[in-house]
Amino acid sequence: MQEMKTFESICNLLRNHAYKVTPQRQTILQTFLEHVDRHLSAEEVYMLVKHQNPEIGLATVYRTLDILAEIGVLLKNDFGDGRSRYEFSRKDEHHHHHHLICLRCGNVSEFDDDLLESLEAVIIKRNRFKIMDHDLKFYGYCHECEEAL
Repeated sequence: MQEMKTFESICNLLRNHAYKVTPQRQTILQTFLEHVDRHLSAEEVYMLVKHQNPEIGLATVYRTLDILAEIGVLLKNDFGDGRSRYEFSRKDEHHHHHHLICLRCGNVSEFDDDLLESLEAVIIKRNRFKIMDHDLKFYGYCHECEEAL
């Protein structure tokens, strides 16, 4: 991430969008900051936070993740496994990143080299089409799963 999001800056963003910074939201946010390199589902977040805050419900996790995505803190991704996964938004970044999704274990990792820039330039020129974003996902087997097959 180009500019690391801080706990306080995100809390201020919530307040600026008229959302309360509840203890539950703080716990969920802190969990994301502690797992910044992961693509967490609501269920995974719930499993991580319930040990710290046993009173948090799964519905609260879903609502908080939706709010954080709505205000641009998180990106909501669909990797084809039937559940949304969230990661920190990179809106300030001009460089795209892509995802490598293991079909066996479900691990999601990132591939940061953007080799599509030349293709985008051709599309822009030939089609007079202004590209705002793109999304690329590779499905296959991670090194560990490939060895186990």
